[in-house]
Amino acid sequence: MESDTVAELVTRALAAARAIASSDDPDDDDGWVDYVSLLWRAAADGAAALPLGLELIGSADPIERVAGCDLLRDTGNQHEAVRAGTATALVALAQRETEGRVLKSLARAIEQTHDPRAVPVLVTLAGHPDAEVREEVARSFAEVVTGLPDGPDIHALIGLTQDPDPNVRDWATFTLGVQAEVDSPAIRAALWERTADEHAETRTEAIRGLACRHDPRAVPLLAELIDNPEGAHVLTFSAAQITDVPEPLPALLEYEPGDDWVTDAVNACNPARRARLDAFAWELVCTLHRLRPDLDAAVSMERFGWGRSLGVDAAFGSSGYDIEELLARADGNPTRAAELVATDLPRTLLESPPGPQPQ
Repeated sequence: MESDTVAELVTRALAAARAIASSDDPDDDDGWVDYVSLLWRAAADGAAALPLGLELIGSADPIERVAGCDLLRDTGNQHEAVRAGTATALVALAQRETEGRVLKSLARAIEQTHDPRAVPVLVTLAGHPDAEVREEVARSFAEVVTGLPDGPDIHALIGLTQDPDPNVRDWATFTLGVQAEVDSPAIRAALWERTADEHAETRTEAIRGLACRHDPRAVPLLAELIDNPEGAHVLTFSAAQITDVPEPLPALLEYEPGDDWVTDAVNACNPARRARLDAFAWELVCTLHRLRPDLDAAVSMERFGWGRSLGVDAAFGSSGYDIEELLARADGNPTRAAELVATDLPRTLLESPPGPQPQ
């Protein structure tokens, strides 16, 4: 930080917010950039920013309450230690707040606490009459998803995918389909319903969400997206990787080579390359077990991802190996790859018998 104190930075941020509120251009980009930058800098000093943020959310002025929520969000984003206290204060504010603009900032702020108490607050706000509040809620579930397929957050998101406002449906479908790594028949049914949405962005997010769940109904729809240059988004290519099927390959091959996202999608959808990678992975594990029978090694793939990884018993302090990176390091030779892994890891299980060791 520069010589400005936290109080001075927040005072300037409030002046910028008031100028925006009284301006004929509420979307004044320069004003918002100043506001956001000043609060972020103030939040760097967590010890001073936290009490000031708590004071602001108790103000009678809604502009100050908005700034207080935004300051608490930034402070929690930068300082994990303040998140629990921030969540407590925001839960209390949610019970008494009526201003839509404050509730929007509150939703953004409580997400950054990563606190389970955020979920009931957001569930309640999902029924707010203001579409802008509901849109912010749809965005803000991402960092506090319970992971429960039948959780209240998932029920709220499914409801928001049917919202009359297209922007709410769009964000709810994105959060449910791509950011919430949870699967259930109800989730798939909600996403499938949105594949017929008249709002193009919502439809696209629904297709990606189904693709992430390896739902075969998404495959021809995803191929159509890729075949249309306007649908060429990195998340679309990522979804093609996850499907692990060859149908999108012809459309992918129409793109210029060199883009990493396109290349990765082509590789993932190429059945011959997938077969080679799987054969390499199998030979790698078999060879590694021969070289190092003390290792408990296995190949896995993320449920909502594409890449294969080699995991080794946590006792060896390894976070795992990316199979494709190993393949490149070993020049495609699985025996060489197994030797690289074996050399990396200590022989703790074979050379260290269980129980107390002499000092």
